[in-house]
Amino acid sequence: MGPCFRRDDTEFAEPPVSTTNSPLKDVTGTIALAGAGKMGGAMLTGWLAQGLSPPHVAVIDPHLSPEISALAARGVRLNPQATELGTVDTLVVAVKPQSFRDAGAALKALVGPSTLVVSIMAGTTISALEEVVGGAVVRAMPNTPAAIGRGITVAVPSKRVTAAQRAMTDALLKATGLVEWVDDESLMDAVTAVSGSGPAYVFLLAEELARAGVAAGLPEHLATTLARATVAGSGELLHRSDLASATLRQNVTSPGGTTAAALEVLMANDGMQPLMTRAIAAATRRSKELAK
Repeated sequence: MGPCFRRDDTEFAEPPVSTTNSPLKDVTGTIALAGAGKMGGAMLTGWLAQGLSPPHVAVIDPHLSPEISALAARGVRLNPQATELGTVDTLVVAVKPQSFRDAGAALKALVGPSTLVVSIMAGTTISALEEVVGGAVVRAMPNTPAAIGRGITVAVPSKRVTAAQRAMTDALLKATGLVEWVDDESLMDAVTAVSGSGPAYVFLLAEELARAGVAAGLPEHLATTLARATVAGSGELLHRSDLASATLRQNVTSPGGTTAAALEVLMANDGMQPLMTRAIAAATRRSKELAK
């Protein structure tokens, strides 16, 4: 049985739309996924939706959800013995960072000198991954919209990663959304603060918008419905539009109108900009602390 560790979560959602020309259709080696919780499960669902052959996937997780367990019927290998797997072509590490070192010994048995190791663990450096499991390491930071195929992931490769391995990583990560590559690993702390943690800030906005609506006299259910639909719809408009976010904001704002009155508060010297700057700085500092 695979190593004992806590995975990242227990839920994942519907797969993203299948891509008929995905390079994952041509994968012939074994991809081992360590941790099949929310993020790992979303990635796995995306890989299969994009044509990855199920028998080429091995899932290592001591607490499989019913959704993941059901994939055995399609040929996905669940918790095979390390001796059965041997050295894999690709290992994707999606466990809780605090569980990584405990799981590392078992995972290292799957890694050879040419194994691609893709980590989506927050605050876990390339050097730590090389020390614990070895291989050619890519450190990546996704975010939770990956569960619906609308995530964004930033990846940084180690010097040992080949062009072919980078292309393979790109295909694996694009199964859940957009991918950006950087060469400077030190940027990953700020990446974590902006996009990795960012969905929580947006959800907080929906919470507080609803709470403010109740304070203004709306029934709680209506305020919540309005807030959720407004945040979701605005996000979709931002996604589909080529306009800058500032332009979209200005398009909603009539001089002297209700939106302008609210923005005078939100854009004041003590408003959203300095608050968000402090929040991102705090998250960046914490990411650096975790990396130590």
